[in-house]
Amino acid sequence: MSARPLIHTSAVKLSLGTVYLARTMSGLCLTVLGAARAQGQLEAWVARHEPRAEVLRSGVGLEEVTEQLLAYDAGTLREFDLDLDLRGTAFQMRVWDELQQIPLGEVRTYGELAERLGKPGGSRAVGGANGRNPIPLIVPCHRVVASNGIGGFTGGLAWKERLLAHESSFR
Repeated sequence: MSARPLIHTSAVKLSLGTVYLARTMSGLCLTVLGAARAQGQLEAWVARHEPRAEVLRSGVGLEEVTEQLLAYDAGTLREFDLDLDLRGTAFQMRVWDELQQIPLGEVRTYGELAERLGKPGGSRAVGGANGRNPIPLIVPCHRVVASNGIGGFTGGLAWKERLLAHESSFR
C-alpha cells in the first residue's frame, strides 16, 4: 500500500494581513488571504485534488515561501521564484501563466489579458479563470482589473486594494 500524500500548511503574518499557505511535494498549491476562508478553501482544494492526502500544520517546505512573502511585504522582493503546484484546465493554466508576466506595480484589464491569449472578447472567460486562481498574491490575479474599475477579487476587494496600493509604492 502506498503512503498517503502529504500537504503541509502554515500561515505568515504580513502588514497586509495573514496569508495561509499549503504545499504538496511538488510545490505551493494554495494561498488564502485572511482567516475567514482559510479552512474552507483548504478543505475544498484537498477534496478536489488530493482527497487521500493527510494535511499537516507543520510548515515543512514552506520556509522559502514565508521568506519571500516577508521580503515582498518589506518591499525588497519584486518577483516570486517558487515551485508551484498549479492544477487547472489548459485555459486556466494559460491565464495563470500570463498573470505571472504582469510586472509588479502594473495592472492589466481582463480584456487586455484576453487579447494577449488570442481570445478577443474573452474577458469573462479570463475573469472566470482569474477567480479560480488557487495561489493569489504569488500568481498575481490582483493585478487584473475591470476596464471600468477595480473589478472583483476572490480574496475580497479590501485585499485587492491593499495589494495594489502596496505594489504601487514599488514603482
